[in-house]
Amino acid sequence: MRPHSRQILSVEETFGKNGWHTELVEGREVLRAGFEAHHTRVDLVVQAFPELNALSVVGESPMFIAEPQMPALLELLMRGNKQLTLGSFEYDLDREMLVFRVTNLFEREKYDADIVVSMVHCAIAELDRIVPYASIVRGTPADLIGDLDLERLLEREDVIPPVPGGEEEEY
Repeated sequence: MRPHSRQILSVEETFGKNGWHTELVEGREVLRAGFEAHHTRVDLVVQAFPELNALSVVGESPMFIAEPQMPALLELLMRGNKQLTLGSFEYDLDREMLVFRVTNLFEREKYDADIVVSMVHCAIAELDRIVPYASIVRGTPADLIGDLDLERLLEREDVIPPVPGGEEEEY
C-alpha cells in the first residue's frame, strides 16, 4: 500500500493545529472529520488529488425528503447555488444527504493552511445555513408545497445561524 501524499498529510497537519479530530482513510487520499454546527452535524470528507494539487472538501448532513417535497428541495438548492461564489449545494438522492462541495487548486504540494481552514469553515457554514431552509421545505405539506415561494424563503434571515464574532463592522 502506498504511503499518503504530502498534500493530504499537510491537510491532516492543519486539522491537528486547529484542534480538529480527523481520521485518514487507509489506502486513499482522504480524511474524514465531523463537526457540530448550529443547526446540524456536518460530516466532512476531504480528498486530495496530488496529480492536480487539488483539494476537495465535502460537507454532508443526512436529510430525508419525501417525494412531494423533492422538486422544491432541488429548486431550493439550485437557487442557493446562484447566491454562492465558492462551492455548490447538492442532494445525494441515493444516500438522502444534503451536500456542500468546495474545491481548490494549489500552487504547491504542501497546501496553504489558511486556505484549507477557509474551505472547511465554508463547507460547515454553508451546509449549516441551508439546513433550516431545507427543513422548512421538508415540513411543508404536500398540498401546500406549490405555494412555497423559495426565492423569498432564502431571503429569510431569522432561521440562519449567527455569524461568529458578533456584529459586522461599519466602515
